[in-house]
Amino acid sequence: MTKHEQILQHIRSLDVGNKISVRHIAKVLHVSEGTAYRAIKDAENQGLVSTIERVGTIRIEKKQKDNIERLTYAEVINIIDGSVLGGRNGLHKTLTKFVIGAMKADAMMRYIEPGNLLIVGNREEVHKLALEEGSAVLITGGFDTSEEVRRLADSLDLPIISTSYDTFTVATMINRAIYDQLIKKEIISVEDILIPVEETNYLTISHTVEKWHELNKQTNHSRYPIVDNDLRLQGIVTAKDVIGVNPFIEIEKVMTKQPITVTSQTSVASAAHIMVWEGIELLPVITSSKKLIGIISRQDVLKALQMIQRQPHVGDTIEDLVTRHLEDISTSKDFAFQLEVTPQMTNHLGTISYGVMTTIVTEAGSRVLRKYKKGDLVVENITLFFIKPVQIESVMQVRPKVLEVGRKFGKVDVELYHDEQIVGKAMLMAQLIDR
Repeated sequence: MTKHEQILQHIRSLDVGNKISVRHIAKVLHVSEGTAYRAIKDAENQGLVSTIERVGTIRIEKKQKDNIERLTYAEVINIIDGSVLGGRNGLHKTLTKFVIGAMKADAMMRYIEPGNLLIVGNREEVHKLALEEGSAVLITGGFDTSEEVRRLADSLDLPIISTSYDTFTVATMINRAIYDQLIKKEIISVEDILIPVEETNYLTISHTVEKWHELNKQTNHSRYPIVDNDLRLQGIVTAKDVIGVNPFIEIEKVMTKQPITVTSQTSVASAAHIMVWEGIELLPVITSSKKLIGIISRQDVLKALQMIQRQPHVGDTIEDLVTRHLEDISTSKDFAFQLEVTPQMTNHLGTISYGVMTTIVTEAGSRVLRKYKKGDLVVENITLFFIKPVQIESVMQVRPKVLEVGRKFGKVDVELYHDEQIVGKAMLMAQLIDR
């Protein structure tokens, strides 16, 4: 196990709420401060710890995808640039609900429950009542609170936080953060579909080609990762590497060294593109120290992509917005779509943004190619010309024309019109994938 992995394992073993520092980790595990810093940053990316300015780094509970919309108090502080006035030991806790205190104290208390976060101004009596009910407090407008309330927050391990933003801005910022997390929730990553190393067939560098033939008969698979004694990936071997080779030759001599790999955090869409572009059927999944943790196959990736297309979307991206508004108005002779330019699709000048135009072209081109050939596709190239700006609330017509559809590739010419005047023109080329 590398020093980096040892530090991550040590962080996972700590109780939720523990403070972590670079100096302490370096001293306890006898590593350099640079190594400790990099490992703590990796742990933060994995959702194991949260770093707060003027507070430090604390161990938090890693959120699963089914409750990713919940935030810890520590994450709230980072979102709103807040400062902790009291109750630091409770920063790791996950909050269940936000309550905005815009009424009299008696009426407000009916809505406050343990695990809530009350967003309120400089009302010290309300701060105290909320803490006694088990709710943390977020004070807006940059106001402070009394020493008595601070001591109460410390004794109950319930954070009391202050921010310079007003209540409306705070609520908007928190909603945006939850919305972003909901979008992330829908992005399937490699860790969601990988076959774990315990269930993976692999060879070691000490094996011979004969072992490949044994595994091939048992599993009917032809591609296997090659690892050393510490499960670190050394290469990959396929049927074409062993055809006509003496079965007693070491597998290390015929394997492909430095194979293409992915990590558990790679998105399935990226993995699919790698597989299509490189023409490979299997990808080893490794850690930052090249340790094998599993594999994914092209079949697994395609199934996951089809599942993404079928599942309901909770957090809409701009692409979802465009896709939903793109109305099919095709006739028996020609393909055509239309779309109204909404405020979210525009730039600061009030005209349709270049990014949205690209999305429209991609979606229209993909739709018509699917009418010719069922399956998935990967857009490889778009050449787009912006001829005239299109302002907000305009209705655009999109007219794609298929130029060529082969076994592997499709080409589409797309023209965009407003008031029967051409406003954009594009050429799209995509690689087609059979299901």
